[in-house]
Amino acid sequence: MHVISTDENQVFAAVQEWNQNDTYNLYISDTRGVYFTLALENVKSSRRLEGNVMIDLYEVAGIKGMFLANKKIDNQVKTFITYNKGRDWRLLQAPDTDLRGNPVRCLLPYCSLHLHLKVSENPYTSGNIASRDTAPSIIVASGNIGTELSDNDISMFVSSDAGNTWRQVNNVKHSLECQMKGRLSFDEGRSWSKYSFTSTPLFVDGVLGEPGEETLIMTVFGHFSHRSEWQLVKVDYKSIFDRRCAEEDYRPWQLHSQGEACIMGAKRIYRKRKSEKKCMQGKYAGAMASEPCVCTEADFDCDYGYERHTNGQCLPAFWYNPSSLSKDCSFGQSYLNSTGYRKVVSNNCTDGVREQYTAKPQQCPGKAPRGLRIITSDGKLTAEQGHNVTLMVQLEEGDVQRMIIQVDFGDGIAVSYVNLSSTEDGIKHVYQNVGIFRVTVQVANSLGLDSTVLYLHVTCPLEHVHLSLPFVTTKNKEVNATAVLWPSQVGTLTYIWWFGNNTEPLVTLEGSITFTFSVEGMNTITVQVSAGNTILQDTKTIAVYERFQSLRLSFSPNLDEYNPDIPEWRRDVSRVIKRALVEATSISSKHILVAVLSGLPTSAELFILPYHGTTGENKRTAEDLEQISEILIHKLNQNLVQFELKPGVRVLVHVAHLSAAPLVDLTPSHSGSAMLMLLSVVFVGLAVFVIYKFKRKIPGINVYAQMQNEKDQEMVSPVSQRESMPNVPQSELMSPEQLVDEKLDTRPIGK
Repeated sequence: MHVISTDENQVFAAVQEWNQNDTYNLYISDTRGVYFTLALENVKSSRRLEGNVMIDLYEVAGIKGMFLANKKIDNQVKTFITYNKGRDWRLLQAPDTDLRGNPVRCLLPYCSLHLHLKVSENPYTSGNIASRDTAPSIIVASGNIGTELSDNDISMFVSSDAGNTWRQVNNVKHSLECQMKGRLSFDEGRSWSKYSFTSTPLFVDGVLGEPGEETLIMTVFGHFSHRSEWQLVKVDYKSIFDRRCAEEDYRPWQLHSQGEACIMGAKRIYRKRKSEKKCMQGKYAGAMASEPCVCTEADFDCDYGYERHTNGQCLPAFWYNPSSLSKDCSFGQSYLNSTGYRKVVSNNCTDGVREQYTAKPQQCPGKAPRGLRIITSDGKLTAEQGHNVTLMVQLEEGDVQRMIIQVDFGDGIAVSYVNLSSTEDGIKHVYQNVGIFRVTVQVANSLGLDSTVLYLHVTCPLEHVHLSLPFVTTKNKEVNATAVLWPSQVGTLTYIWWFGNNTEPLVTLEGSITFTFSVEGMNTITVQVSAGNTILQDTKTIAVYERFQSLRLSFSPNLDEYNPDIPEWRRDVSRVIKRALVEATSISSKHILVAVLSGLPTSAELFILPYHGTTGENKRTAEDLEQISEILIHKLNQNLVQFELKPGVRVLVHVAHLSAAPLVDLTPSHSGSAMLMLLSVVFVGLAVFVIYKFKRKIPGINVYAQMQNEKDQEMVSPVSQRESMPNVPQSELMSPEQLVDEKLDTRPIGK
């Protein structure tokens, strides 16, 4: 928005709507500057080199309410003029003859005069149009005659009667200072005289006038050639005039618009210097006499919310409810009921239809509340746990002073107010828990009631996401993945799951999913958690094989002294242990995967993998895995596997107890859940030990394989946030489009 003027307690503003690129709409306000009405649509704009936006609107000096504007119509720019602050606009009538006296065939509205309305930002140069308070009837501008404004065939035009008629004074493209270069006119451009200011032709760059409207001194600056320095020429017009103008040198001139003398509710008569008198302007220049006119419909514009129809009447716009003006009105008071019209600001008309068109005082009616709304002060549907949220109650109509307002925040707290004015600054509330809260507002008076609901999402900032996932799994076995959050209670979340190189993610509202892998190899899983404007993610890699074996490892107690129990340390130590196993056993590193588990005492899971090449050759059988396991067990039992943690600190690696399944790595913040998991593993391990005691010669080995005639072993899934998790095969996972169509599960609100 650009403010054009703020004269006479009224704002003239240009606003660019959503569907406009190089045009603006002109709006004019009431005397309070609160309510605006449309004055003119699609006014042309341009952007200067400095980035400033210039609106093609020009206010004529010396005549209040008179403007010129360039409007874009069907990709053509045309010049319009108004004498009553935008209430009425019309095209400019082209001159009857050209410079040579030949008739100009230009018929309205197909052909008219168009002017360039750009005003210079440089105080030393003039623009394309000029007018002065001391010469209210004279306008000098550059433009062209035709169907639209053009940069070709530009001429200079002068109006001596405030834009009613125009004369062409030059057919060469000149700025105003160029006209001062060597030609002068004393009769409003009807005739020109040549004057020589310099002995050598001067290229004029700018003109600077002395302060004051009656100055007769002008400084012209320019250069004799493109390579010469600037030259300053001071021109004093005193020698041209031999006297100041007296009263008899002036004649009365009445302002009019196409013959209509009543403009802005008055007949205004100005004093103009007679064109044949060659004298300096005196104190009589611009002096004016004014006589009020009887008010007519032309003195009134459409009021706020009303639009002028083809029949000339101002009727309510489709979006406006005239009764809304009384919504702040209490029973027993009065308000001004608009007739759909308002007198143009600064209009001086009297009597006539003024009483008919002026707003009438009316008693405030008793109304039941209607159009109740509740929104947050920032317009969002979210709030942060533990912080103030401001709720705004809005009502289209109703007796605001005689009603009771009840607000239920949905968290067990409710408040009441005796009138709507007490809630003007908003209703503040602090939610102590996260969730979706149903905020209910009810407004009632003796005539009725209204209610509305707002569903507010209260969240707290999400700080960390950890993807809980087994390190290794068997092919075609169900695997559970869980996104563990910190803090655990955040609010409404969306989970986006990415599997390997898939280009389309899985979107869920639950933080845990179950899936299967049908192909052996390394697979990457990424989970992104969206909480409001925050998105965090974690990525894990899981190895998938048809069969593998695992072994639990323990360490000498001195390792616990240096265990900070953080993921980064566990990853580094896992690599060190793997390197120590490879050095002690000469087994290829491709067959070994080590994962240090969280918590104390320090322990790790050793996975023996059936690695094979991409061609499938040299694939390890179950017997091969057992042979590798025997070698590892033998070296570990002989204390041959050790590593140096730091100078002077050596750590021994031992065989621990039997593990029932590959375990998962949890963050330190969830070590309590990890301990519960470990306890469950101990009980499962004892049961498996009894079974395997009679089936395996080598103690401490857990074999994972897909058995044809046996019940498949069950993997120990990571700790879940819910007691039961969805069991969804990978082939049945929903796509984002399917998720939108799926009916959401009902969950408690505000809990």
